[in-house]
Amino acid sequence: MRRAHTVEVVRAAEGALMARLPDGALMARAATALEVVCARTLPRVYGARVVLLVGSGDNGGDALYAGAGLARRGAQVTALLAGSKTHEAGLAALRAAGGRARRPDGEPERAERAIRAADLVVDGLVGIGGRGGLRPPHARLAASARGAAAPVVAVDLPSGVDADTGQVEGEAVRADVTVCFGTGKPGLFADPGAGYAGRVAMVDIGLGPDLPAPVLEAFDDADVAALLPAPGRDDDKYRRGVLGVAAGADAYPGAAVLCTGGALRTGTGMVRYLGGESVASRVLDRWPEAVVGRADPGARVAAWVIGPGRGTDGRAAEELRGVFASEVPVLADADALTLIAHEGADPAGREAPTLLTPHAGELARLLGTDRADVEARRLEHVERAAGRFGCTVLLKGSTTLVATPGRPVAAATAGTPLLASAGSGDVLAGIAGSLLAAGLPAHEAAVCAAHVHGRAATEARGGAPISATDLWEGIPKALLNLAEGRDDWRR
Repeated sequence: MRRAHTVEVVRAAEGALMARLPDGALMARAATALEVVCARTLPRVYGARVVLLVGSGDNGGDALYAGAGLARRGAQVTALLAGSKTHEAGLAALRAAGGRARRPDGEPERAERAIRAADLVVDGLVGIGGRGGLRPPHARLAASARGAAAPVVAVDLPSGVDADTGQVEGEAVRADVTVCFGTGKPGLFADPGAGYAGRVAMVDIGLGPDLPAPVLEAFDDADVAALLPAPGRDDDKYRRGVLGVAAGADAYPGAAVLCTGGALRTGTGMVRYLGGESVASRVLDRWPEAVVGRADPGARVAAWVIGPGRGTDGRAAEELRGVFASEVPVLADADALTLIAHEGADPAGREAPTLLTPHAGELARLLGTDRADVEARRLEHVERAAGRFGCTVLLKGSTTLVATPGRPVAAATAGTPLLASAGSGDVLAGIAGSLLAAGLPAHEAAVCAAHVHGRAATEARGGAPISATDLWEGIPKALLNLAEGRDDWRR
C-alpha cells in the first residue's frame, strides 16, 4: 500500500530527518534514486540526450545532481535554468561532470528545440510547495515538455499539480514517471493531478519514523487481495450473504439485471430482488438463481443496494426511507442519491453502515455545488460529503476515491477508461453490495469493489472495448487473479 501525506507533514518530517543527517545527505539520497529511475527509463544512458528543467527549489537541486550522475555515465545533459536562483552546489556538480546549463528566458526557441530533440526530460521546475498555475518561463517549458516525444520524469511531483489536492490551474507538466520521495503526495492519486503523474515510483529516503498516519492510502492488487472474503468450508448461501436489490423500474429494467449480475458474479450467497413483476421477470430470465418478490424494505437481507434505475417519485422516496430505517448496511446509488439531494431521505444518523456511490455530477447535487468544482478538487469534495452524511462515500470517475469519517481517504488504482460505458456503475453497485452482504465494512467493501470493477474491465475482453454486461465475465477472472497465492480461496 502506498501512503500519502500533506506538504506540511512532509516538510516537518524532512526537517526532523535532516537534523540527524550530515548537510546534503537527504538531497543526495533523493538525487541518487532519481538518477536510477532516469537511467532505467532510457534505452541506454551513454550518448543519451537529457534535458533538465530546473527551478529555484530543492527539486531543481535534485535534478541537477541526478543529471551530474547521468553525465558521468556518458549522457549529454543540458540544464535549462528557469528559476530566479539556482542550487549552486548542484549546478557545480553538473558542470564538473561535463553537463551544460543555460537560461531559456532569452532563447525560448532554442530551449524548445532542445526539449524536442531530447531522449529524456526531467521536470524539476516546482516542488511540493508550489501553489497556483505555472508562470513564464515555467509554463512555456511545461508546454514544450508535453509536446516532446521523449519520456518525462517528474521530481517528486509534476510541476503545476497541487501536492495536497491534485488541483491543476492552467499549464502543468504531464509526466510518464513521477519519482516520489519518502511518502506519496495526495495530489498524485486524485484527479486531475493523477492524470499528470504517470507511474508513481515510491522511493524510501528515511522519512518513515517521522511520519504520522497518512491522509490517503492507495490500494494495489495485494492490498485488495488481502481484504477479499474467501469461501469457507462450512459456508452456505446465508453465510455468504443475502443481498437485497431494489433497482430498476419499467423505464430502466436493465439496471436491475446489471446490478444483480454484478452481485452474483462476485459471490453473494443469494440475491433477493424486490420490484415490479415486469422487471422481476427480466431479472429471472437472465439470472434464474435470483429470488424475486414484491418490494418490501423489511425483507430479511444482510445488506441492501437501492437506487439504480429505480425512479425518484414518492413511492421510491418512501422505499428509500424504509431501507434507511433498517439495521443492515445500505448502498445508495443513482436515483437514491437524487432523492437524498432533494431531501427525500437522509442517511445521516444511521447506526448501520451506509455507502453512497456518486459520480461527480451526483456529488455536486448532494453538496449543492457544481460539477466542475467537484472535478477540480475531487479529494476535498469526497471528504466533505463523507463528513456531511456521516458515512462512506465512493466518488466514481477517472480516479475512484473512497472517504469515511476518521479514516484516510482511499484511492483505487485499477481504474480504466474501459469503464466509461452505460450501466457499468450498476454492476459496480452489485459488486459492492455483495461485499457488504459478505460482512466487509463499508470502507473496505467500497475499495475492493472499485478495484475488482477496474480489473474486471481489463480481464473481460483482454483490454478491448467492453459493454457493461461484459463485466459479468470479467469479475470472476479478476477475483481469481487477485486471490492467486491465497490458499483459502482454493480449498
